Formats: sequence, structure tokens, C-alpha cells
Amino acid sequence: MCADGADAMDGIAWFNSTAVVLVEPQGPLNIGSVCRAMLNFGFHDLRLVNPQTDHLGDEARCMAVKAGSILEQARVFSRLSDALADTCYAFATTRRFGRNREDFIHPDQVGQELALLNNRAPAALVFGREDRGLLTEELDLCQRFITIPTCAQLPSMNLAQAVCLCLYELAGARARGLGKVQGARCLATGATVEGMFAHMRTTLTAAGYLEKSNPDHILRTFRRIFGKNGLSERDVRILHGLWSKIDWLTEQGAGSCCSEKR
Repeated sequence: MCADGADAMDGIAWFNSTAVVLVEPQGPLNIGSVCRAMLNFGFHDLRLVNPQTDHLGDEARCMAVKAGSILEQARVFSRLSDALADTCYAFATTRRFGRNREDFIHPDQVGQELALLNNRAPAALVFGREDRGLLTEELDLCQRFITIPTCAQLPSMNLAQAVCLCLYELAGARARGLGKVQGARCLATGATVEGMFAHMRTTLTAAGYLEKSNPDHILRTFRRIFGKNGLSERDVRILHGLWSKIDWLTEQGAGSCCSEKR
């Protein structure tokens, strides 16, 4: 829920609430370094999805230095969808270009994007595996894609360095006061939006619009369309109503066909 007026969270505090999500991180040194970078720039919400190493081990603690508290308070999830369930907007870092991945932004644009949304629920920066990044189905859960303009000779960055660079740019936007944009939008949480997409997939597949063998092929385009500006709770309710109406019409059509056959 969003608050209005004096009860609304200060825009700067909202910037600080942005979560850093690491999907299946493999190196304890990287995890510890990420914690240090987070504390350097004033971020505290670390979420780990199915970590492939002991994030509380000595190596991670050594690299975290004085940011051990972030390491200890990190929340661990088995799935990315669970890690993003309470967030309103997720930015995925990727170099996987394709037809369904358009409108990439650079790290310096993330702060401005967040300020324009100016929501009061937390956003998230999502980083993939050190060796192969994020999978297509994980990218589907994110609304915008960040790509770091590295040299083609060695385009892949170290995980902790990529996190540090993105947090630096976000901290710069915070320092410039971008978080003080007036007026808040009540964006729906990730769990709410995913519930709507599940309803949409079922409805449009039953109506024959989506292919049963690969419904996500077209659905990804809708994710991009709806994800650019974010969906509010009201938007989601209206879309649920549309899918429910199509459900009813589809059932009516099926019923008429059955009556004619009799």
C-alpha cells in the first residue's frame, strides 16, 4: 500500500530500500565484496537466490569487512520469483540481446527510471550467475534490462564490480535529489503482477490467442509493454477483469458449440 502526504516514505529513503538480488552466486568472495559495496553506498537489503556457496563462511566475511551485518541479514530464497514477490519493479543486468529484450538502459539511467516511477514499495537490482548470467525465465520476472557498455574484447564483468558500478550510479542519482520527485504511484508487487500474468496466460491460451506449445513467446512481448512504466494495483484489477470477461465469453462460445452439436 502507498501512503500519501506526510505519511509517504521520503523519496531518498525509498532509493535506499532498493534490494540487491544475486541469483545462484558461486563465489563467497564475490558475495562478501557485494556486501561491502552495498554499505559503501548506503544499501542494506541483500537477497540471495539458491546460493551455490556458504555465504556466511570465513571467505565471505573477510571480504565484507565492516559490512558483516548485511551478510548476516541477507535473506535466502529458493526461487527468484519469491525474492521479487514484495518488490514493485526489477532491473535485470544482462548482455543477452534478443527480439524480446529491447530498450536496454545503462546503469546511469537506473536512478532516473526509479525517480520517474517514484513508487513506495522497494525496487530490485537483479544480478545473474558469474558464469552464465540470468536465464530467459528469470529475465521474464524483471521489467527493465540494464547492460553495462563494456569493451567487446572482454564484455563480461566480475559480479561484485558490476554491482558496485550500478550502486554507484544509483547513489549518484540519490545525491542529485532525483528521489524527491513529487507524487507517488502505487505500483503492484511482483507477486500480484505474476498472478495477473498467470491468469492472462490461461485465458489467452484457452481463447486460442496463445499457442499451447509455447504461450510465453507472445506473452514476453506483453511483459515488455506492461513493464516499461509499471502496473499499479488498479491496472492489475482492470486486467484481471478483462481476462475474466474473456473467460466468460470463451465458456459461452464453448457452450453454444455443444448445444448446436446436440
